[in-house]
Amino acid sequence: LKFSSVPKMKLKEDINPLLLQVLRSIIWVYSVITFLPWYLLSGASQNLERAKRVKARPVNNQPGGPYRSVNSMSCLASSLYPGCDTLDKVFEYAKNKFSTNHCLGTRELLSEEDEVQPNGKVFKKVILGEYRWLSYKETHLAAARFGSGLAALGQKPKSTIAIFCETRAEWLITAQACFMYNFPLVTLYATLGGPAIVHGLNETEVTHIITSKDLLQSRLKAILLEVPRLQHIIIVDDKSSTWIDYPRGITIHNMAEVQALGSKEENMSKPRCQPAPSDIAVIMYTSGSTGIPKGVMISHSNLIAGITGMAERIPDLGENDTYIGYLPLAHVLELSAELVCVSHGCRIGYSSPQTLADQSTKIKKGSKGDTSVLKPTLMAAVPEIMDRIYKNVMRKVEEMNSVQRTLFVLAYNYKMEQISKGYSTPLCDSFVFRKVRSLLGGRTRVLLSGGAPLSAATQRFMNICFCCPVGQGYGLTETCGAGTISEMWDYSTGRVGAPLVCSEIKLKSWEEGGYYCTDKPNPRGEILVGGPNVTMGYYKNEAKNKDDFFVDEKGQRWFCTGDIGEFHPDGCLKIIDRKKDLVKLQAGEYVSLGKVEAVLKNCPLIDNICAYANSDQSYVIGFVVPNQKQLMALAEHKKVGGTWEEICNNSEMEKEVLRVMAEAASGAKLEKFEIPMKIRLSAEPWTPETGLVTDAFKLKRKELKTHYQDDIERMYGGK
Repeated sequence: LKFSSVPKMKLKEDINPLLLQVLRSIIWVYSVITFLPWYLLSGASQNLERAKRVKARPVNNQPGGPYRSVNSMSCLASSLYPGCDTLDKVFEYAKNKFSTNHCLGTRELLSEEDEVQPNGKVFKKVILGEYRWLSYKETHLAAARFGSGLAALGQKPKSTIAIFCETRAEWLITAQACFMYNFPLVTLYATLGGPAIVHGLNETEVTHIITSKDLLQSRLKAILLEVPRLQHIIIVDDKSSTWIDYPRGITIHNMAEVQALGSKEENMSKPRCQPAPSDIAVIMYTSGSTGIPKGVMISHSNLIAGITGMAERIPDLGENDTYIGYLPLAHVLELSAELVCVSHGCRIGYSSPQTLADQSTKIKKGSKGDTSVLKPTLMAAVPEIMDRIYKNVMRKVEEMNSVQRTLFVLAYNYKMEQISKGYSTPLCDSFVFRKVRSLLGGRTRVLLSGGAPLSAATQRFMNICFCCPVGQGYGLTETCGAGTISEMWDYSTGRVGAPLVCSEIKLKSWEEGGYYCTDKPNPRGEILVGGPNVTMGYYKNEAKNKDDFFVDEKGQRWFCTGDIGEFHPDGCLKIIDRKKDLVKLQAGEYVSLGKVEAVLKNCPLIDNICAYANSDQSYVIGFVVPNQKQLMALAEHKKVGGTWEEICNNSEMEKEVLRVMAEAASGAKLEKFEIPMKIRLSAEPWTPETGLVTDAFKLKRKELKTHYQDDIERMYGGK
């Protein structure tokens, strides 16, 4: 098992060779002196044994599995605590066990002001205070009162209710209220466009929706006439009692009013309809990366099985942990992570991508971001966010003087070598990487990555500079986000770990793509996930259910993911392709667009890229969001002037970026036919608000194709 497939960081030749030799000699002497005591005291040999051990095995001798975790060979895990077979019972258990502990925290807003930028744009900046906490008991009471109030407003058990809201404490309180009162909760991304919102609300026939003041006014108000069944809107963050210019038949309430209504004796004393394990807990609308969002029906038992599997992979999870919640709660990764935390007595402090760090866009210069104040020990992140952190830090390293940069690179390479042997590096962590680690608060002990593949370079950077393991996971909305997570002491890169204790995974040969379960040395094929975490299917979409889900002869439910994987001898899974990302070129070569993008996104000049190919063409093209600082520096070097938009539209700059991309692609050993021959530079970044990427920053290929249709025709010679 190779621990590091990442090349060492290269030194620039701008430092005195004698000084460089002295520094290397000091590192060598330190390594020799500390080897024996550190080997005996650090547990390095045990760490290596844990990392190398077999983590999953096939349950039979069939090629491709199914594979199970060695901890669940006899039976897949499906419950956290005895007797807690629904989510309301899990929360009741947590409330009783961790009653006075902090549960949900929100930072106090001290002031807000507009700041005019040099280009004339106005950014809103905030100064935030300390976190204000609700205990487990207070959170449970708030949820019970809200559920009671919703029932008093006419919400019926087993009737859908929607939430269209940013990630915040009120979101999770709403979810727990719905779990208690058996209201299936319809979740919609806060960045969805009008047609997608209308589709979700009308398909599920909701009469009540929970939202925020901002989203009501900016997104919901314009489409209310297209949602005829809607009767009640509950605002989570506003105390107003009068609303004008809203359609007749719709009543607007604030959350406090509904909770006050629910707390009345006559309402709280009414018996509630408790859910059964098989009842729908959530209808989660996907982010729509391949078209119209689909509603995935998730039962109470599905979610409990999923969070049981996830929790088993986080060592020492408990009430001493602090989790920072900032990803969309309408995404299964964030919802599952927060339910894992609540079920184990952790505290959750809320944030947003705009206030996460001291340098975040909404934080006023000189004041503290959320990670600096909260100092989380647990954090989930999508690769897009980690890639940004990696590139930003490496740019700062480039700007250091030669001595500082050399010390950083030597420490980086030294630590890479040490962790590959199972050792920790306390001196490097304290003196070299402390400042980088403080970007996430300085106490992070586990980073969970999901939503998309994480590059080996970024994963190794997070291991080294943030001094914590990265649990790279694989799962889908259709499997409650659960499938695999790499173990915390496994520092290998490019893999997503072994199946969780709630899941089993098998590979199905895909002849068209040339992937077979009988492949040597490792079986390959389409990934199929089975287990109690596999969901009930798509809401009102029987045709798609028949295509993607099936039940085997033992009654086990399976989901066909469309992803291509291979199993390594130790039972860990590697994602190597995706059916929908594979394009056959005119000459018959297969190109994996996702593979091309993963390689080229590591190039410092590129912030984001979408590779594209037509089957009737002989080459690949690409749409690229360049890094502004890097491209401007390249333009200055090439003596190309103009505004940012003019530079992005400059044909000479396109050629220069293509040259840099070709060098990166060759270094990563891409085939010649895989390297984009033509590109379009985009001056505008792709954000969920633009509709070109999902909330998890996955590319929306259909929307990107439509957006760049004229450029596609130009690059393929049509224009």
